[in-house]
Amino acid sequence: MDEETRYGAVRSRDARFDGEFFFAVETTGIYCRPSCPAVTPKRENVRFYATAAAAQSSGFRACRRCRPDAAPGSAEWNVRADVVGRAMRMIGDGVVDREGVAGLAVRLGYSARQVQRQLTAEVGAGPVALARAQRAHTARVLLQTTELPITEIAFAAGFASVRQFNDTIRTVYASTPTELRAAAPRRGAASRRAATPSAGIPLRLAHRAPYRAGEVFDLLAAEAVAGVEEVTGAEGSRTYRRTLRLPYGTGIVAVGERLSGTTAHAGGWLDARLHLTDLRDLTTAVQRLRRLLDLDSDPYAVDERLGADERLAPLVAARPGLRSPGAADPEELAVRALVGRDEAERLVRAYGKLLDAPCGTLTHVFPEPAALAETGGTLGALATALADGSLRLDPGADREEAQATLLALPGMDPRTVAVIRTRALGDPDVAPPDEDVPDAWRPWRSYALRHLRAADRTEPMTTSELEEHRP
Repeated sequence: MDEETRYGAVRSRDARFDGEFFFAVETTGIYCRPSCPAVTPKRENVRFYATAAAAQSSGFRACRRCRPDAAPGSAEWNVRADVVGRAMRMIGDGVVDREGVAGLAVRLGYSARQVQRQLTAEVGAGPVALARAQRAHTARVLLQTTELPITEIAFAAGFASVRQFNDTIRTVYASTPTELRAAAPRRGAASRRAATPSAGIPLRLAHRAPYRAGEVFDLLAAEAVAGVEEVTGAEGSRTYRRTLRLPYGTGIVAVGERLSGTTAHAGGWLDARLHLTDLRDLTTAVQRLRRLLDLDSDPYAVDERLGADERLAPLVAARPGLRSPGAADPEELAVRALVGRDEAERLVRAYGKLLDAPCGTLTHVFPEPAALAETGGTLGALATALADGSLRLDPGADREEAQATLLALPGMDPRTVAVIRTRALGDPDVAPPDEDVPDAWRPWRSYALRHLRAADRTEPMTTSELEEHRP
């Protein structure tokens, strides 16, 4: 997109581009998302940025009306397999907060200076600025949805000190933390009083419309592993709940099915509630939910490409905004793709970690790879590779390298590898073996297969179906 096209999106308040870029107004010192309802600024006063962090680094503060920091993430980072795309996914997962820029660089196989240079050139901000913007957003969420002490929020959001936290909040939001909390919508006062680590943190997970929530929840229900996941409620108002193994502890997350409009210009969200043993895991938990539910997808771009194909056009018209779900825990997904749902449930009972406080039918966290390394066979080989780090499936993993490592494991078949690449690695452009998937569908072949299976009233590549295809 050139700048005139972007300004056209701003002028029409087009929510399709929320999170794809941001615009700042030099006369006000504020940056916004394209769909901001404020009066459209004059073209000569507008500057454009690829990320919120880049706008913040240029001295602009977040708009209080459109909350640009809460926009869906750019779909570009999930599509791209280069170092910038991998870095953006890892920063979103909290790697910089946990391991610093040096840790990010090691994971990428580059020097810290190279990572800084490439990110600054591509997105207008380095890893520290990008992580800082993410911490500020996490802090705002905690300030406005909970009554937790401000000092506790500072460290939960990933700040190294209360002073750093206060300075960042003032810079990004032009308010003190206390003022930001007081400005929260009044309708949330009761829920803020009830929002604690034990009661859970309520969130809205933004996405670009249209969003086919029904098909996503159908897939989650079909694949749910007892003890780790459950889907309850009537179709159209279901709730998906699951346990998570996170860097600092464990969590239980719940997401409600919400039928949104089908207008591409409208935005939407899914309501969620997170119960975390350590609030420092909030950012990571949210990002993993977003990958599972494919909330950062650009349905307009996907539907435009696939809808131009004669075979797919009627399917896209019938299901606009169909998503290609990922995984909340890529290592768990890899194991489940290999063994199927029934065996996964047995592994949970035999090797899973029992929750300190079981919640209904949710009793365990899925076994860590190290716990499965001694099981033998292909599962043992997969678990060993995951445990010793020779196979990486984290958000910043090199997809080609991961696929080669998977195929080298004894007994691993290409179809299972395709499932892992699609779901665990979040690759939107996977063509499984023995499937008629033309290159014309690139870079959205994973979505094309979802349309074909949905039209057949079956789900593509579920863990239970893999057992049927396995010799």
